[in-house]
Amino acid sequence: MTEQKKIDIPVMADLHSKGKKPEYLFWVGCAGAYDDRYKKVTRAFAKILTYFEVDYAVLGTEETCTGDPARRAGNEMLFQMQAMQVIETFKQYEVKKIITICPHCYNTFKNEYPDFGGHYEVVHHTQFIKNILEEHPGKVDPEILKKHKITYHDPCYLGRANGEYEAPREIIGQIAAGALEIDPHKSKALCCGAGGAQMFKEAEKGDREVYDLRTEQALATDADVVATACPFCMTMITDGLKAHNRENDVKNYDIAELVAMALGL
Repeated sequence: MTEQKKIDIPVMADLHSKGKKPEYLFWVGCAGAYDDRYKKVTRAFAKILTYFEVDYAVLGTEETCTGDPARRAGNEMLFQMQAMQVIETFKQYEVKKIITICPHCYNTFKNEYPDFGGHYEVVHHTQFIKNILEEHPGKVDPEILKKHKITYHDPCYLGRANGEYEAPREIIGQIAAGALEIDPHKSKALCCGAGGAQMFKEAEKGDREVYDLRTEQALATDADVVATACPFCMTMITDGLKAHNRENDVKNYDIAELVAMALGL
């Protein structure tokens, strides 16, 4: 069993007061801070960062929303106000590199903040995990997850919006037997139904919820674990498993949680 390390989350303001500047800002995001289920993903990723002794910090109470939901919902003024506030905070701490556990935050930092003078090296947590596992071969125990059949759902804002399909799959290939592919997948994958601010509004008229169909497609792989890499996707797939009465025999885990398990954390 891997030796357990105490998780002491460093806060940017505390380090700044001591004249220290961490290499990475870990952007937790709204879901990672407030959603009870996604808090577990935050903890899992923090354990991974601690295990590999990554030089990072979080903003803590200084973190706010990137503004993504406001822009998607059509409130451009609110988005720009939030973006400028975040950028000013980043200037204060001289933030250069950002790791996110949310593809929506990732997309906003990478593709939309540059328009307002916010230029950063932005990494999604699956990309970061893939790279650090490659730098430290032999750390994961593939036997821990060997009994599970894992499938992976592509988040829209990581896949179609930013072209990242391989990092999560390569991780699953290292920690398990590989991912069973959902039909359709990658660039043709069906959305979970929550992006574009859909998470925060009532469903429109129709015969079926998108998440219900996407969950059905995932269940057709006969996997007992549906891996996700986005808080919106996790919420919708979890709801889908409940709707299909499969929440007891099929589990939804984030990639970070699976890696933490494989590391024995």
